[in-house]
Amino acid sequence: MSDIDLTDLPNLVEDCFKAPQQDELAVAEHSTHPPKILLLYGSLREHSFSRLVVEESARILEKMGCETRIFDPSGLPLPDDEDASHPKVQELRDLMTWSEGQVWCSPERHGSMTGIMKAQIDWVPLSLGAVRPTQGKTLAVMQVEGGSQSFNVVNQLRVLGRWMRMITIPNQSSVAKAWLEFDENNRMKPSGFYDRIVDVCEELVRFTLLTRDRADYLVDRYSERKESAEELMRRVNRKVI
Repeated sequence: MSDIDLTDLPNLVEDCFKAPQQDELAVAEHSTHPPKILLLYGSLREHSFSRLVVEESARILEKMGCETRIFDPSGLPLPDDEDASHPKVQELRDLMTWSEGQVWCSPERHGSMTGIMKAQIDWVPLSLGAVRPTQGKTLAVMQVEGGSQSFNVVNQLRVLGRWMRMITIPNQSSVAKAWLEFDENNRMKPSGFYDRIVDVCEELVRFTLLTRDRADYLVDRYSERKESAEELMRRVNRKVI
């Protein structure tokens, strides 16, 4: 190994640099309210299996002590076809801000998530004024298929979750031949698929409880601290004309 000076960091702005510390993860007071979980699904079909999976997940999450809300995408305009004042857009953005964790479930259509699923995410910007409605919040991803099992959609949803700066949990659910997994009352039958959904919900709640009081610390970034410091410096040094 060649000799290098590991202390030579000429490009680092020392005033903006912070080495992560174990004790900074401690919180003075833990939140005691039920975890707030928003659930999205990706189909407008009358008999939507992604909606049925989301409804089953909501029941499980409520059993685990969560407060849940399910967003109905019916009536949501295509991105940029209306402005952000549209009632359905406002409803979605309010729910995004309200939530501490989320579940996204889409059918696989043509090897991909549906446009209905993607449109919901596209209506939510990374920033709403000073508020980032998804940053630091937990996310569980699920998909349903009409045929054999795949993981195309959950992989795409993970990419979206990272882009939205969410904490996407390791576990996931992919329900193959979903039309065989529900009874005449639209309730999910006992199966390994059902058990996996319980696993995903359990992990989502754990990660939400673990991170929700620490979200601000977990998403604190050197590049943004540096950018903010540079903006402050420009403002202070700006000449009054």
